[in-house]
Amino acid sequence: MMMKKTTDMKLLYISLLTVLIFFAGTGVLTAQTIWLDELDLSAATQGYGMAGKNKTVDGKPLSIAGKIFERGFGTHAESSLSINLQGKVSSFSAQVGVDDEIKGQQPAVEFMVYGDAKKLWSSGIMRSGDEAKLCDLKLNGIQKLELVVSDGGNGNYYDHADWADAKFETLGLNTLATLNPVPKEPYILTPPAPAKPRINGTSIFGVRPGSPFLFRVPATGDRPMLFSASGLPEGLQIDANSGIITGKLEKKGTFIVLLRAKNAKGKAEKKFKITCGDQISLTPPMGWNSWNCFAGEVSAEKVMRAAMAMEKSGLVNHGWNYINIDDFWQNHRDAKDNSLRGELRDKDGNILPNSRFGDMKALADDVHRLGLKIGLYSSPGPWTCGGCVGSFGYELQDAKKYAEWGFDYLKYDWCSYGGVIDGMPGNDPYKIGSLSYHGGSQLATAVKPFKLMGDYLLQQPRDIVYSLCQYGMSDVWKWGGTAGGNAWRTTNDITDTWTSVKNIILAQDQSAQWAKPGNWNDPDMLVVGTVGWGNPHPSKLKPDEQYLHISLWSLFSAPLLIGCDMEKLDDFTLNLLTNDEVIALNQDPLGKQATCVHTIGDLRIYVKEMEDGSHAVGFCNFGLEKINISYKDFEKLGISGKVMARDLWRQKDIAKIKTEKEVLNIEVPIHGVALYKFSSVK
Repeated sequence: MMMKKTTDMKLLYISLLTVLIFFAGTGVLTAQTIWLDELDLSAATQGYGMAGKNKTVDGKPLSIAGKIFERGFGTHAESSLSINLQGKVSSFSAQVGVDDEIKGQQPAVEFMVYGDAKKLWSSGIMRSGDEAKLCDLKLNGIQKLELVVSDGGNGNYYDHADWADAKFETLGLNTLATLNPVPKEPYILTPPAPAKPRINGTSIFGVRPGSPFLFRVPATGDRPMLFSASGLPEGLQIDANSGIITGKLEKKGTFIVLLRAKNAKGKAEKKFKITCGDQISLTPPMGWNSWNCFAGEVSAEKVMRAAMAMEKSGLVNHGWNYINIDDFWQNHRDAKDNSLRGELRDKDGNILPNSRFGDMKALADDVHRLGLKIGLYSSPGPWTCGGCVGSFGYELQDAKKYAEWGFDYLKYDWCSYGGVIDGMPGNDPYKIGSLSYHGGSQLATAVKPFKLMGDYLLQQPRDIVYSLCQYGMSDVWKWGGTAGGNAWRTTNDITDTWTSVKNIILAQDQSAQWAKPGNWNDPDMLVVGTVGWGNPHPSKLKPDEQYLHISLWSLFSAPLLIGCDMEKLDDFTLNLLTNDEVIALNQDPLGKQATCVHTIGDLRIYVKEMEDGSHAVGFCNFGLEKINISYKDFEKLGISGKVMARDLWRQKDIAKIKTEKEVLNIEVPIHGVALYKFSSVK
C-alpha cells in the first residue's frame, strides 16, 4: 500500500512539473512588474525640457503635495509617451499630480491615458498642491498605450507634471518598449523655384485712405530682376530694382494692377487688386515673431538680424513680410537684468523702450527700407505676460506712439487684465482673473479692453494690423471683428510637440465659420526650425508632423508667423516655408477656412473652398499606422464631375478622376498629410 501511495505521489509530481514547464514556456508564469522609469523615456515629447527618470524636468526629486516619490516620470505639458504593450499587460497604475517644485505660479494640467487610441482614463484638472490621484487601469488586450499630459486650460507655462510610482503588471513579458513610430529623417518635397521670374504671394491688398502704402512684390527667379506695374493708382510708385511699392492713397476705390517681373531668363505677370477702403489684412498676415525663438532675450539687434535673414534667405520672395517683436521690448517692473530696468514711462506718460531697443522709430524705418513691415506687443493690463509694462490706463497714448514710431502690427495679450477685473491692477501679471481661458459669461468684460485699443488704433494715420491674444476666451471669433481685430487666438499657446499641435488642430472647426477677409482665426505661431523660447533646439515635431502643421495652417487661412531663429534656417525648414502652391491656399482671396468634413478612423479629411472654384483637401493621419486608402467618397468633400488632382507639396498633377466612378489611391504617413487640390476639367 505504501509503495502504491509513493508511486501515485511521484506521478502527481511529474504531472504538476509538466504543467509548470508548459505554462512557463507560454510565459504565463513569467508575469512581473515593470516600472515606467525602466523604459526609454527619451521617446516622450513634451512642451519643455527633457523627460525626467525618477526626477522632475528640473532634476529634482518627484514631489506631489508634500509627498516624495522615489520612482516615476517627470514631464511638462504638453506631453506624450507611447508604450508598446503587445496585448500582454494586465494593468497600469500610477500616482499623478503637479510637482511641488513650481512656486508662485498657477500650473494646471490634466493627465490622460489612451489605449489603442481610445481614452481610458482622465484625472480631470489638477493644480499645484492637489494630492496625488491614483490611476489604476486594467489593460487586457491593449496593444498600445499613450500617457498624455495636457495643460489645464490656462496655458502650459510651469506645468511640471509627475507620473509617480508608475508601473505595469505584465503577462509573459520581461520588458516593454516605448515607441515613436513617426520617422525622424527630414525629406524635401518642394521642387526648386525656376530661374525664370514667377510672382508669388497674395493677389489682393487692403489699405485705408491716408495710410502709408508698403508692399514688396514677392518674386522668385534669377537676379538681377526688374519690376514694373501698370494701372497703379495716383499716389503709388514702384521701385524698378526692388519691386517695393510705396506711397499713399487719399480716396477709397478698387484698382486692378498688372505686376511685371523680368530677368535674363524671361518675364512674368500677375493681376493684383488694391482695395482702398475700411478693411485691411484681406489675406492672413505672413511673417516672423520673436517669442518662440528669443522669448525674454529679444533685442533690436536680433530683430534687425531676423529681418535681414528674411531677405537673404529669399523668404521675402514668397510673401513673408512681417517682423514682429513680442514681449520684453519694454522696461520690466522688477527684472534682475539691468537691460530691462528703467523708467516705464516718461513724465508725460509716453511708454519707453528698454535699453536693448532704444530708438524704436529708427528700427521701424530700417525694417521698412527692406520692404518689410514691423510689429510689436502689449497687454490691456498693467503688465505683460513677462512682467513688462502694459497699456492699462494709457491706451490712447500707446496707440499714438506705435503709429508715430511707424509700427504696422500690434499683438495685444490678455495676461494681467485678469487682475484688473478682480480689482488688483498691480498684481500678478499671470493672473487670468474671473474670466477663464475656456469661456466665461461676462462677454462685455471680455470685449471691453480689446475694443478700447481697437478704436484708438483706427484713429491713427497708419494701418496697424490688430491681433487679439486671449486664447479663445468667450468665443472671441464671434466678436473679435467688432472689437477692431484682424486676427484672434483660438487656443492656448502652442509648443513644438505633436500633442500640442494635434489638440490645437482639433479645436479649430468651432470657429471656422467666422473666418473671412480681414478677420482671421489664429491657432498660434509655427513651430518649425530652431525654436526654444530662449533655449534653442530643433523643433521636436517630426518631419511628417511639420508637413501636416504647415498644410493645416494654410488650409485654416491662419496667420503664418514663423517662430524660429531666422539665421538658422536649414534646407528642410526653408523648403517647408517656400512652397508657393501651399502658401497660395493660405492667401486665397476667398478667405474660407477649411473644416473636417469626413473622418475614417484616424484619417481626418479637411476641405477648403477656393476662389477659383477648386477645392483644397488635406488627408491628415492622426494615428500611429500608415494609411493606404482608395478614396471614392468625393461627394462628401463637395467635389463632383471630372477633376484633376494635384499634389501641392510635390507641385505636380497626379490623376484625372471621374468622381462618380473612379477612386484615388492615397498614402498618408503616420502623423502626416497628403495635400491635394482638385480642379474641374472640361
